[in-house]
Amino acid sequence: MPNGVDKRNLPIKVCAACGRPFTWRKKWARDWEQVQYCSDACRRKR
Repeated sequence: MPNGVDKRNLPIKVCAACGRPFTWRKKWARDWEQVQYCSDACRRKR
């Protein structure tokens, strides 16, 4: 039996800077509602 989560079932958002879709990450678990950008580079370029 595999460990972990099925990656196809993770929530998806669209990056506000580049428009690409990105999926939920464990480090964003606390503040997923406030996450707007897919990376630090997109957050700087906004």
